[in-house]
Amino acid sequence: MRVAVIDVGSNSIKLLVADSGPDGVPVEITSRTLEVRISRGIASDRPHLLPEGMDRGIEAVLTLANDARVQGADRILAVATSAVRDAANGQEFHDRARIDAGVELRILSGMEEANLIGLGLTTDPALRDLKHFHTFDLGGGSLEFLSFRNREVAFASSMPLGCVRLTEMFVEKPAEPLSEEEAQRIGFHVTETIVNADVPLPLPLGSSVVGTGGTLTTVRAMVAARTGIRAIEADPVIRVALLREILSSVGSVDLAARKRVKGLSAERADVFPTALVTLLTLAEIGKIESFHHSFRNLRWGVASSLLAGGEPGA
Repeated sequence: MRVAVIDVGSNSIKLLVADSGPDGVPVEITSRTLEVRISRGIASDRPHLLPEGMDRGIEAVLTLANDARVQGADRILAVATSAVRDAANGQEFHDRARIDAGVELRILSGMEEANLIGLGLTTDPALRDLKHFHTFDLGGGSLEFLSFRNREVAFASSMPLGCVRLTEMFVEKPAEPLSEEEAQRIGFHVTETIVNADVPLPLPLGSSVVGTGGTLTTVRAMVAARTGIRAIEADPVIRVALLREILSSVGSVDLAARKRVKGLSAERADVFPTALVTLLTLAEIGKIESFHHSFRNLRWGVASSLLAGGEPGA
């Protein structure tokens, strides 16, 4: 069986087409990411997907679904996270995905999203030897935190701390350098939200910490661009000191300059400083020195579930 998963996120929409390997772990056939940002307005009291954002999102879903059909996918499933989940008109996006793009779409709850991210991480060969570890997945609308015991999710939390959301809340002019005051307000809000969510931080000394999501993927791409290698070939261990260094360089310049940074996509450049502040705040609270980056999060979890005969988010 060949499955295709379309992950409708706040900042990007991603495709994974996968077969089942000999051990039941998904084997990638192809993947693709479209940076379409459907979630403008996500920080408002009553979030609403704007018509242009919804149109971009549906067009992206249709494009990726067609890619999946070309690859011979037997089953195509789209899953939507924070942007659609929180939007007052999220059901409209759901219905248009079915009618306009011919795609089945499921809107995941925060806990469903967190647990499927956890399932995806267990498919990563680089993490095969980790039994007890902690994970942060930072997206555009939300932040998921998971703790694993014997490779099973022992604790999961989904918090509204995505980088698009926080940029809208605290950054008055995203095209200008991030001010120290804005960075402090973001950090305070992240800290307060984590404390109120009873997330078990700081982590025990020597804990293994895995990081996923577009921000760390971008950092890895930036590191790779410096030496002319592919992102997947760059060191997956991203030290907090490196995040501070990158924030100092990209947070202090305007949007036009950020868009010229190799490895940093132009579509993500406006929210990137906020995302770095969020990760650095997590590191400070959690006493974390580095994140082991993994590409395998939500899409891989959904694919794994489908290949095993499950129905994620049903």
